[in-house]
Amino acid sequence: MLITNIKALVGVHPKEKLFLRGSELSELPFLENVWLLIENGLIKDFGSMDNLQTPNTKHQTLNAEGRFVFPSWCDSHTHIVFAAPREEEFALKIAGKTYEEIAAAGGEILNSANKLQKATEDDLFESASIRLKDMIKHGTGAIEIKSGYGLTVESELKMLRVIKRLKAAFPIPIKASLLAAHAYPAAYKNNHQAYINLIINELLPKVAEENLADYIDVFCEKGFFSNEETVQILTAAAKYGLKPKIHANQLSSSGAVELGVAHHAVSVDHLEETDENVLQALSESHTIATLLPSCSFYINIPFANAKGLINSNAIVALASDYNPGSTPSGNMNFVVSLGCIKLKMMPEQSINAATLNGAAAMELSNEVGSIALGKKANLFITRPMTSLAYLPYSFGQSQIETVILNGEVYDG
Repeated sequence: MLITNIKALVGVHPKEKLFLRGSELSELPFLENVWLLIENGLIKDFGSMDNLQTPNTKHQTLNAEGRFVFPSWCDSHTHIVFAAPREEEFALKIAGKTYEEIAAAGGEILNSANKLQKATEDDLFESASIRLKDMIKHGTGAIEIKSGYGLTVESELKMLRVIKRLKAAFPIPIKASLLAAHAYPAAYKNNHQAYINLIINELLPKVAEENLADYIDVFCEKGFFSNEETVQILTAAAKYGLKPKIHANQLSSSGAVELGVAHHAVSVDHLEETDENVLQALSESHTIATLLPSCSFYINIPFANAKGLINSNAIVALASDYNPGSTPSGNMNFVVSLGCIKLKMMPEQSINAATLNGAAAMELSNEVGSIALGKKANLFITRPMTSLAYLPYSFGQSQIETVILNGEVYDG
């Protein structure tokens, strides 16, 4: 494929640049009036239209006049395998019930777990496929998917097997995280150690045997899994080669971020509650701060301190947190807009956080997340736009006209 007359080719980072830290996030290199050549699903070459030779007739040619070409969004935190939406909790939130109050009454995660335990693997695969297709059409070209709505050995394995099927069925990189430590099932409400033992002694060996997960994740938070309980699970998972990704500081500053850094977590996610200890811990760490602004938007909790993290030299990524309870949307264009509007990130910072740094949070930045020779040709072409900032500026209206995955136009 040859794409010609590109108004701006965005995210042309050197291939060796695998993440952007602190002030680097403001650097979003782009080229104007260029062409891009794709061969064998990879970015082969690009350059000025002034130097374009007569195109080879074997290449499909797309004319991108007036349009921008971006690397695909890299969504590093989602929960898209679930049995049913939870719109019945929507009115409760509007009426003023908090996340913690709904969870304590058997809603939120436990609600989804009850529904998922009754669903078949085929049903879960079909519904997740519909969601994933929609996300791809909105520009997502790499994704991480978590379990965590099973909360039994059988149902957690069922979720992870669905994710494995999605990996085989879809043309984008997909990473899987075991999040059995998402909440305590009602039967273990007063016996946390028994559930932790179930994860460590029964679930982890089976996950490893079937090669079902890339990461281990824990909801380390007051009312969920304590720091000490989190350490138990991370330590056990490390024996099976599962690297940590932690739900941290969503509702309180509990030391979860510092714990993640100490255990060399790939990312610590949420960070709506951020203090000086968090900023210091992430200032020189390779652990990525993954922010989820559409969760804050939906359940009306504080937005993460993106500017403080960037000023502290942290590596900041943005992700959707698509799930049925606190973020029923996988639209990364809206996430990028919220990065600007609510997190006060500049457009360049928000776009970098949703592309290259999102890829880094899945350990995929050598494959996707920027425009570089040899990387996967996972891209999207916008509608005609006046400037780069127009994309996050025009929230609620998709500016994506064409999605390209592995060098081919994606039609769903």
